[in-house]
Amino acid sequence: MNVLWIFAHPDARSLNGSLYREGIDAVTGAGHQVEVSDLYAMKWNPVVDAGDYGRDDGERLLVAPASKKALEEGTLSPDIQAEHEKLARADLVVMQFPLWWFGPPAILKGWIDRVFVRGYAYGLPDPDRPGRALRYGDGGLAGKRALAVVTIGGTAESYGPRGLAGSLEELLFPLLHGTFFYTGMAPLPPVAVHGTNHMSGEDYQAASAELRRRLAEAETAEPIPYRTQNGGDYDDDVLRPGAAPGREGLGAHRARRT
Repeated sequence: MNVLWIFAHPDARSLNGSLYREGIDAVTGAGHQVEVSDLYAMKWNPVVDAGDYGRDDGERLLVAPASKKALEEGTLSPDIQAEHEKLARADLVVMQFPLWWFGPPAILKGWIDRVFVRGYAYGLPDPDRPGRALRYGDGGLAGKRALAVVTIGGTAESYGPRGLAGSLEELLFPLLHGTFFYTGMAPLPPVAVHGTNHMSGEDYQAASAELRRRLAEAETAEPIPYRTQNGGDYDDDVLRPGAAPGREGLGAHRARRT
């Protein structure tokens, strides 16, 4: 298995840094190949601009068509092209980050914004449905698996179904469903490390063991069972009446309760 590990924390001495090294050791120790994008160490530029697409013409920037044109003409900036090459080799994409203000750090969001360009990760035409694009279970990154590794200051209870902070899976829905699944990747249930501000040595050992276990199972673990766009559950992007009757909200887009 080829793994692309995208790491988004500014300090290698952090808890995230320690877990990152544990994860890399676990994957390489199992005989897998690993490539790393350490975004802070790379000083990754998270800001989309015309230079990403080889443009400096002063014209209005329409990001989606400009990115697709640059992809087709080979004028994407070299840093984006380098990430595409890593993604092309990856069977599993791991995104590791601390939960800041209920989402990933800006540098990781900027990596997605710049790397997942139209015509590459999304916006591919559906050959069976003229005028429609491949997405939600299919797309440019279909065939890959994706795993979020997230550290969180709050307790598991506070991020549970009735917790004050809200369900973690719902908080991560834009990443799990709107990014991983949208582009065709199979999203695995996230690895969540809670209570990171007050971890004991014993807590760390438990978190490390859980990360190693989840990585060992990543090739065969069951993905989150989101409903595919073309699986028969949707009409014009809305759930049919017979799909998830009586259910609304984000959970309705799961094929079954877990």
